[in-house]
Amino acid sequence: MPYIPCCVQCHTRENPCHCKVVGPTLGFVGFALFALVEWPVGALVWCFRHHKGRRIMRHPANVVYPRIAAAVPI
Repeated sequence: MPYIPCCVQCHTRENPCHCKVVGPTLGFVGFALFALVEWPVGALVWCFRHHKGRRIMRHPANVVYPRIAAAVPI
């Protein structure tokens, strides 16, 4: 049986049960997919332009995960 990631965020005010499972889990999956592409690209860019490479490698954690996790209220 394959491992299925499940993320839980408690004490939220976005729904009646004050707990989110679907949004954070989809956010993690999106983060992982984007990180597979952007981290090697960021590492390559970092060799020439340090600031730009760091910004590329931060993108999945700073932009992708929060937007996907916040888009799904449950």
